[in-house]
Amino acid sequence: QVQLVESGGGLVQPGGSLRLSCAASGFTFSMYDMSWYRQAPGKERELVAAITRSGDSTNYADSVKGRFTIPRDNAKTTVYLQMNSLKPEDTAVYYCTPRQVVRGTTYFDYWGQGTQVTVSS
Repeated sequence: QVQLVESGGGLVQPGGSLRLSCAASGFTFSMYDMSWYRQAPGKERELVAAITRSGDSTNYADSVKGRFTIPRDNAKTTVYLQMNSLKPEDTAVYYCTPRQVVRGTTYFDYWGQGTQVTVSS
């Protein structure tokens, strides 16, 4: 079955960095675009970053552009989220997913348990 295991979260001071990892199994990882979402308390889950199956294209939420990157390693079936210059507003639970939305229909809607990121002094 599909498994997604996020790790790497924690408590970090403003301006600091973290690298999240998402280890995927149970599906052909290299055939799927991958995304990171986050959900802060009292807020809806939002898309943070996405990468195509080959890794040749990425896109980012405006709020993280220039600070976050989303590399992937298809040989290790792992996608990462490198987060730099962290701000308190980045505090959230971060999730990875192979979720695809095509013409308004959602496919492969699998999620991991998430990893908590807290940015605070």
